Amino acid sequence: MKTAANSSTNMNLSYEWTIWDRTANFRTAFIYLLPSIILFSTFVFYPMFKTIYLSFFLTDQQGNEALFVGLDNYINLLQSETFLKSIKATILFVLYTVPTTIFISLFLALLANEKLKGVGFFRTIYSSTMSISVAASSVVWLFLFHPSVGVFNRILSVFGIKEIQWLLDPEWALLSVSISTIWLNLGFSFLILLGGLQNIDEHLYESAKLDGASYFYQLRRITIPMLSPTLFFIITISLINAFQTFGQIDILTRGGPSEATNLIVYSIYQDAFIHYQFGTASAQSVILFIFIFIATIFQFKLGEKKVHYQ
Repeated sequence: MKTAANSSTNMNLSYEWTIWDRTANFRTAFIYLLPSIILFSTFVFYPMFKTIYLSFFLTDQQGNEALFVGLDNYINLLQSETFLKSIKATILFVLYTVPTTIFISLFLALLANEKLKGVGFFRTIYSSTMSISVAASSVVWLFLFHPSVGVFNRILSVFGIKEIQWLLDPEWALLSVSISTIWLNLGFSFLILLGGLQNIDEHLYESAKLDGASYFYQLRRITIPMLSPTLFFIITISLINAFQTFGQIDILTRGGPSEATNLIVYSIYQDAFIHYQFGTASAQSVILFIFIFIATIFQFKLGEKKVHYQ
């Protein structure tokens, strides 16, 4: 009987000590996480929930709730021709910039990954756009696209081609902004892809060469599959960044001409800080979040199946 009682007492003590250890570990973990929790709550979670809350209201010029309207802000947006144009422009902008940036960056990374004399100089040149701000690069492109003194129209005039109103023609404005964005994003994508290429095991290429595999066969069967995690990452990041583009739009076109470059983020800026319609701007922000969320989920569902991890 005493043995059974002692065994029961020991089990209870062991259980109590386990609970105590778990509580102590939880407290320790919570203390370490507390700074991050405070920062995320202040700069991420609170603004996000406040935006969702304001999207159901009409607001005054100070951003205070004036009238509860429910889903009217969303309904009015989806019925607005201006907002529908903004969605179309945003989707076209993403389609113009993301695939082109990835393709050019991959091509440059493959060139820079070759073991050639002086290749370090080209790596520096290709990645140099990372050191240039959006504002500075946009000002440079503003001069390049200038209808009378711009470099592009001067080149066209040499070949006898009529000058193009790059930023003033609705048919060319979005494409022009896309070109400047592609150039601006090349440096980051190039560096990430180059790092991924340099992490591929050289023995794979040596074995393929011994078997007589051509360069394009190695590219298709070794390089792309082994680079797929890096490609998956850079495509996801590029998609998110493309949906959030603002700086070059504000400097180059201000959403014009004829709202051809009025991307969703710039439309949010106009409604919130020019027209002081914070409720409508908040509703647009929520819709933009939904677009990015769907695009990211689609990328994970479709792209992750083709990712080959070593």
